[in-house]
Amino acid sequence: MIKIILADDHLLVRNGIKMLLDTDENIEVIAELDNGREVVDLLKGGVDCDMIISDISMPEMDGMELADRLRSDYPLIKLVLLSMLNDQAHLLQAFEKGASGYLVKNIDYEELLFAVKHVHKGGRYLCDELSQLLITYLREQPQYGLDNTRALDQIEISDRELEVLHLIGEGFTNQEIADQLFLSKRTVEGHRQNLIDKTGAKNSASLIKYAAMRGLIN
Repeated sequence: MIKIILADDHLLVRNGIKMLLDTDENIEVIAELDNGREVVDLLKGGVDCDMIISDISMPEMDGMELADRLRSDYPLIKLVLLSMLNDQAHLLQAFEKGASGYLVKNIDYEELLFAVKHVHKGGRYLCDELSQLLITYLREQPQYGLDNTRALDQIEISDRELEVLHLIGEGFTNQEIADQLFLSKRTVEGHRQNLIDKTGAKNSASLIKYAAMRGLIN
């Protein structure tokens, strides 16, 4: 059972999310609160939960401030942030502060449930709408993280490496990729490092940038 606390000062939004989550027998919404301050107070009182789904914009303590508190005081609790905003500044800030997921409020039912379960397993999740926005943004920044990368015709990427690359682009962890492809985690780590070495990327983020700009992932 995934125990979730909802935090949103808009009652209709909060009720709507709760109704969607309540349809899954493996998810339990244990509390509904108006702001991050109430979440912290509840946790201080000893309430145990696996995940918090929180609006970014709230009075008293917003989602970003809540992210800071969770990272310092409750690092095992996953945080998924909800927003009407679809700009890169809030997105990058959210993950820098330790959020495990970032969703826009018009997300559909199936994607919401997938995001919750994916984050609960230890992954990170960026909703499809924002993934496309981020890829577009990165394509408009041709030098970002790609100063030393190699031309596509200079490298050979195997079919297996391409499979791993697609899953990296979708945000899956090494263990989740290993499970999907029936490989060991160490093998996946090896494929990831080979892709970084072959492309000349600095890290996984610039590897995704490389793949997106060259049409290897959508």
